[in-house]
Parts: sequence; structure tokens; C-alpha cells
Amino acid sequence: MKIHSGIKAHQCIECGKKFTLPSKLQKHMKIHSGINPYECVECGKKFTRSSNLQTHMSIHSGIKPYECDNKFTHSSTLQAHMRIHTGIKPYECVECGKRFTQSVSLQSHMRIHSGVKPYECVDCGKRFTHSSNLQRHMRSHSGIKPYECVECGKRFTQSVSLQSHMMIHSGVKLYECVDCGKKFTHSRNLQRHMKTHSGVKPHVCIVCEKTFTHSGDLERHMRIHSGIKPYECVECGRKFTHSHSLQAHMRIHRGIKPYECVECGKKFTQSGTLLTHMRIHNGIKPHE
Repeated sequence: MKIHSGIKAHQCIECGKKFTLPSKLQKHMKIHSGINPYECVECGKKFTRSSNLQTHMSIHSGIKPYECDNKFTHSSTLQAHMRIHTGIKPYECVECGKRFTQSVSLQSHMRIHSGVKPYECVDCGKRFTHSSNLQRHMRSHSGIKPYECVECGKRFTQSVSLQSHMMIHSGVKLYECVDCGKKFTHSRNLQRHMKTHSGVKPHVCIVCEKTFTHSGDLERHMRIHSGIKPYECVECGRKFTHSHSLQAHMRIHRGIKPYECVECGKKFTQSGTLLTHMRIHNGIKPHE
């Protein structure tokens, strides 16, 4: 309130300058005392205030902080901002040693170690350490997908998902199976693949007792017993148990015939139809 009232009760006995707060007067008095406790490690020049030293350090770093377009209301905010340019990170995490430019960044980081997640999704109750993570999560409920692939037009909720997707188009496969040499775009796909070498099939169908390596395979298999066909053709309304069956069916409507007979050049929509056709050339008559 002293700021608004304009009252400056604390006066310098040396020059008569007045201050609102005693701490401001104490800082000012260093000018008259000649005490310069902040020393530059590069050239030895000393300064009355730490903020002046930080500004001075930009000379040695080659950074020109005043070319920055940001403007600030208070000098303290400017001083905190200047650390970005000088590279000074005075706030250190006692748990992992990571350093930060501002104290608020350290406080936010400490939630990782404490496990505190103050930001909760009102739709599903999932909690997050940082507000930015909650904001990204909320896109999954809103349906907003701001990140679009320039190659195929597929859209994503988060930029990291788009970056991961782009590896498909680049053809880069960094993750290689040590057993068979097969390569994968993502680590999760390699982990999934490795289960096939282990021979372990922990997922068992309760109807026919068929076993599966992955839970997703069991879920798809269960549609056979339940009769559920979630994939519907938009052209004719026919429904299918699996997505790949719908994809194969859609070739009929689009006239796509990717399977070609090497003997006569005739093309077919599905591989099974091609195999049946090949019996003609092989002389096989399965129905005799």
C-alpha cells in the first residue's frame, strides 16, 4: 500500500534520496559505502548489486540482452528474465541437481520428486504435475488435433505424437531385434515383437482356449465368438470383425487389384482369390 500512497519514509542520510521500503534503502547505501561484493570471474570488475553483475556478464558471453523485444513492469522481473540471456541458473534441485533460472521453475520441477499432481481433469479425473500437461490432455476430450502430418494429413493431439508418426514416412527404423534382425520404427513395436521369440502366450481365450502373445490379439479374436463386427463399409453397409477385412473389402468398391498373376497377368482384389486362381495354371482341381 505504500507504493500507492506514495509515502517514502526511509531517507538516505548521505544524499537525501527517499525510499518506500527499508530494504531498498539498504541496497542504495552500498553505493555510498563503496562495498562491491559481486565480482566478475572473467575480468575481476566488482559491482554493488548482483543484477548489475548479471548484466555485465553478457559482455563476456557475447549476448546482447537489450536486443530482446520483451518489456517488463518491474526491475525484479527484468532481472529474472536476464538470466535466460546470461545462462545463470542459481536455483538447484536438491534431489537430482538440475538447475533452473527461476525459483518458480524449481518449485514446479520438485513436484516430479514429491509425486504431487495438483492439476486434475474434470472429465476423467486423471491428475497431472503441471498445468501444461493437463492442457495437452484436455485435447483428447475436446477432439482438437492441431498437429497435422504434411505427408498424409493425419492429425494429432500432441506435437510429440506427430514427431513419432513422421518416422513412418521417413522410413527410419532405429530399433532392431537382436534375434532376427527385424527393424522397427518405435521401441514399443520392438518390445511387442520380442514376445514372439519368447514363445510365451499368456492370454488365453476362455471359449476355445486358444492362446495369444498379446492382449490385443485376444481381444480381436473374441469378436469371432461374440459376433461383434465394429467395422462397417460406408459404401454398402457390410460389417466386419477386423479392420484389415474391411480394408480388403473396400478394394472391391475402389476397383483396386494389387494382386497380379505372374503367369497371365490377371489381377485380383484379394490375395486369397489369386491363390485360388493359380490352381488353374498349376493344374490343381480341388473340387474333383
